Amino acid sequence: MADRRGDLTVARNGKRSEGGGVDRTPAYASITERLRRGIESGSLPEGAVLLEGPLASIFGSSRSPVKQALARLEEEGLLSRFDGRGLLVGTAGEPIRLKITAEMFDMDAAAMPATKHFAWQSLYYDFEREVILRSVFGRFRVNELALARHFNVGRTVARDLLIYAQQVGIVAKGEKSHWWIVPLDEARFQDLYDLRMLLEPAALETAVGAIPTTVLSAMAGRLEDGINRAGDAGIAELDVLEEELHIGCLSYGRNPEIVEALKRTRCILVSGKHFQVALQRQPFFDSFMEEHLEILQAIGRQDVNGAKHLLRAHLEASSEKAAERLAAFRATHQVSPTSYFV
Repeated sequence: MADRRGDLTVARNGKRSEGGGVDRTPAYASITERLRRGIESGSLPEGAVLLEGPLASIFGSSRSPVKQALARLEEEGLLSRFDGRGLLVGTAGEPIRLKITAEMFDMDAAAMPATKHFAWQSLYYDFEREVILRSVFGRFRVNELALARHFNVGRTVARDLLIYAQQVGIVAKGEKSHWWIVPLDEARFQDLYDLRMLLEPAALETAVGAIPTTVLSAMAGRLEDGINRAGDAGIAELDVLEEELHIGCLSYGRNPEIVEALKRTRCILVSGKHFQVALQRQPFFDSFMEEHLEILQAIGRQDVNGAKHLLRAHLEASSEKAAERLAAFRATHQVSPTSYFV
């Protein structure tokens, strides 16, 4: 069900651009396929231990798409957890701590993905933070050329940043094809949370029972891991954990129109953490991981009413915290000059 879940690495559907431009194939999808080939060919033997850091170095990516690729293969049953760091190839046997190399994936140095293929992903969270923190002060235009110059990249990479931000709902195209920040004030925050409180429980009701046990188990495992090492989790990883419940689980529901409507509210899933970091609040992750885990456990028991109740309570609490953070940020910060905002 991978294509149903939103994630950072998806900018838009498409192949490698003519003339060798930025490869828009999702980073996690490319890494997943490489790993799958290595496992199925036997190059990655049964029991081999896979760690995010070394794989990210091999594939020239950040850890986030590697984490998503490993999660995907765990859901497929090709990888499994054990009493130790990393994931195990296969589902049985003793862990084998061997050095993982590019050759195991039929990759020579020339075939390895260049960093520029992932350029926009590595820049996105810095851009997203600036957009969200500026959005609370009103509507501003984003100059695409100035954005490219600011990050020292080509116009294609800058456009990919804007396209993904448009999918998240934090920028939009307006008159004369200019890009604009979508204002995010208290009223819009509340409207979007009201929409989620109406639609998410309805979507969850039809998703319970349809979500594979292996998927739920993998999600719960990542939440438990995140809770145990919350201080080490970055915004990208926290976004994945947020989206696995609010997008991934709900996408198994029978009504795709609800999922489409909820896409309009995606910006509130990512904004809270940026406000919290800007305000230097601790703990960074609040309690959303524990709340998500309780909801997943209710889903696993197929307790429809319990899962809906917990989800609604979670959204209500998130709405209150979001409003408080927004007001605190506006009271203590002001608009600062940024080269690509007009």
